[in-house]
Amino acid sequence: MRVLITGATGLVGKAIVKQCHKKDIAVHYLTTSKSKLTTQENYKGFYWNPSDNKIDTACFEGVDAIINLAGTTISKRWTPSYKKAILNSRLQSLNVLKEALGKQNHSVKQLISASAIGIYPDSLTNYYDENSTEVSSTFLGQVVSQWEAAANEFTNLNINVAKVRIGLVLDETEGALPQIIKPIGFGMGAAFGSGDQWQSWIHITDLARLFVYVLKYNLEGVYNAAAPNPVTNAELTKVIAKTMYRPLWLPNIPKTVMKLVLGDMHILLFESQRVSAKKIENKGFSFNYHHLQPAIEDLLK
Repeated sequence: MRVLITGATGLVGKAIVKQCHKKDIAVHYLTTSKSKLTTQENYKGFYWNPSDNKIDTACFEGVDAIINLAGTTISKRWTPSYKKAILNSRLQSLNVLKEALGKQNHSVKQLISASAIGIYPDSLTNYYDENSTEVSSTFLGQVVSQWEAAANEFTNLNINVAKVRIGLVLDETEGALPQIIKPIGFGMGAAFGSGDQWQSWIHITDLARLFVYVLKYNLEGVYNAAAPNPVTNAELTKVIAKTMYRPLWLPNIPKTVMKLVLGDMHILLFESQRVSAKKIENKGFSFNYHHLQPAIEDLLK
């Protein structure tokens, strides 16, 4: 089996490549950086530049499926121009792939596109599964909605489409966890706002395993990628502090303060989405990390 991955050199991409190689799945990857091009037996890079509509179509040769992770990071201040970049980078990437596939004979049977649980509205009480049709009115909700719609268009090319709605990814070196750890390490950790907002999290290894599972069994439709036991922001902070043997004594950090510091991006810390993992579990996928404590212990060991 051979898979084409966009965003293969990012946090999630690197973990998926690792899992693919464990399962003897060869990887082609697309990169916008010519310095990241490499050719190995089971790992071969191809150049593309979605913003200029450029792609080396040799990337599709012998490929059975595409895993699409491309998109500029949301962890940067959301200025009006950066908001455009967040949306356009996601839509352009899918558009370039679709147009290129539409112009040639190819062997691609499946697209697995990254998505996000930010599509679900902020709620302290709802428990969202994939059948929920409500879409968050936030900027993030609108981005994810358009991102998924762009992925769905691949069905017009007779390609099966799966969308993986990713929760808070926990990794020891990149993403949110190192940022949460920093103040706790200095004894300055605190929950955000009321601390009651739900955090639907997933261990990086489980996330990569889940993508490869969707690939292996050619699954279609929407799947939440979040561990079966979401926690509140207060609980998340507490578990990390306990694992690090650090005290928590500061009052919770008010929303107004973080809005001043981060601007619109502050919603990433204060939005509450509690999502269900039942659908992917019912398809036979088993999480290695069901509960937060063992996940954090594994990452911080």
